[in-house]
Amino acid sequence: MLVLTRRSEEAVRVGEDIKITVVEIKGNHVRLGIEAPAAVPIYREEIYEKVKAENRLSSGISMDAFGKIKEVLIKK
Repeated sequence: MLVLTRRSEEAVRVGEDIKITVVEIKGNHVRLGIEAPAAVPIYREEIYEKVKAENRLSSGISMDAFGKIKEVLIKK
């Protein structure tokens, strides 16, 4: 892990397309601004972990259950 020190309004570049700027520092909270191409997904860590867990759960669905879900959706 690379650890950097930045002050408010200072930035870090990740490659050529991503810029992370320290927008504000209040106590132990830091607000970051992230400029990246629209195709680059950006998630808070806790949301990313939740999405990953949900994806794992949904990928474990049986084909029988998937067929039943598909039938219900087609009827609507």
